Amino acid sequence: MSNLPNCPKCGSEYTYNDGIMNICPECAHEWSQDAQTESGADDRIIKDANGNELKDGDTVTVIKDLKVKGSSLVVKVGTKVKNIRLVDGDHDIDCKIDGIGPMKLKSEFVKKV
Repeated sequence: MSNLPNCPKCGSEYTYNDGIMNICPECAHEWSQDAQTESGADDRIIKDANGNELKDGDTVTVIKDLKVKGSSLVVKVGTKVKNIRLVDGDHDIDCKIDGIGPMKLKSEFVKKV
């Protein structure tokens, strides 16, 4: 009888251990033994340039001129971005900027309003 936890992503009981990682054969999710969460909830904390915690729906201000890749547009300092959405990845803010459209931003270039 194994005492390995169920998969935090899909809840499968057929998990197995491979070195320092636990692996689910049903959904291919891998997680470390130290990072186990009972609820499977996402425990990431994303902070702005000043160290304030960001949440979905917050309003932020851009603190640096940001060039838009593949375009000649620039997001200017002080641009207010409303109703942000936090996502996984390098660019952890998904938003829509007036006059530019949908964009992904890094949290290190914004501050919470």
